Amino acid sequence: MPTGREIRLAARPNGMPRHGDFTLAEVDVPEPGPGEVLVRNLWMSVDPYMRPRMNDVPSYVPPYELGRVLDGPAVGAVVASRAEGLAPGDTVVHWQGWRDLALLGGHEARRVDTELAPAQAYIGVLGMSGLTAYVGLLDIAGLREGDVVFVSAAAGMVGSLAGQIARLRGHRTIGSAGTDAKVAHLRDDLGFDAAFNYRSGDVADLLREAAPDGIDVYFDNVGGDHLEAAIDVLREHGRVAMCGAISTYNSAGAALPTLRNQFKIVGKRLTLRGFIASDHMRRMREFREVAGPWLRDGRIVARETVFEGLEHAPDALIALLAGENVGKMLVRIA
Repeated sequence: MPTGREIRLAARPNGMPRHGDFTLAEVDVPEPGPGEVLVRNLWMSVDPYMRPRMNDVPSYVPPYELGRVLDGPAVGAVVASRAEGLAPGDTVVHWQGWRDLALLGGHEARRVDTELAPAQAYIGVLGMSGLTAYVGLLDIAGLREGDVVFVSAAAGMVGSLAGQIARLRGHRTIGSAGTDAKVAHLRDDLGFDAAFNYRSGDVADLLREAAPDGIDVYFDNVGGDHLEAAIDVLREHGRVAMCGAISTYNSAGAALPTLRNQFKIVGKRLTLRGFIASDHMRRMREFREVAGPWLRDGRIVARETVFEGLEHAPDALIALLAGENVGKMLVRIA
């Protein structure tokens, strides 16, 4: 019986997670039974939504359990299979990250083509991150000709893709980020029309300066002061695709910010709509057919921030929540 390693939740974080909130354990991993596959994980995704799952509160996805292994998107190589259609050597995407060996049902693994894109792309630019950006703009915000688009946390994977998709569709695109280097990346590498460092002043003032005639769409990854600023600057009948609220994720037990201008939602007849990308999996094939050529041709830039080794997965999550990543945060496991 092979031995694997896994990262478990040792304690529920109070604010920013700390190393003591995690533990690395060795476990025996059974050989696959009928209909199962054993996968050696190569890469795992680290995403902002993982932080709220560490709180014991109801949400759209169950919280992580204390003392149990965490999970999340991963891509790996099949090492043993008793599942029809999957063979040793196949590269598959699945949901059992935070471990180096994953035993799962064949129906839980989806084979991917690494000749079209690197394995890790399928948990990043061509995975749920990309689908989130695509669906958020087209289906949730209902992108229309002539829209001006504002994206927060625009140097992260979802935000950077949302901005680039809007740009490729011919829209004026504005992004916010937390350092001057990230702002330069948005402008120089990703082609945003305007970008600002939200730490350099009042967010609403900075957004008005970047969009003096207003915005029509806000792709919200941050919440808080960014959402309030967008409400101020949105034109009548503007739309907000509410993807995340990372500014609040470490605020368990603390008072959350209140929107001081919420009546403008009424006066401007704004639409604010939250969404979960997993509700839109039917769009994944179309998204990859559209985004794949963009990626191959270099019209989309997909930066990665990589931590090496499963044992450093907690470091990657802490760094992500501190805003230290550019593009997709990944852990290379093998």
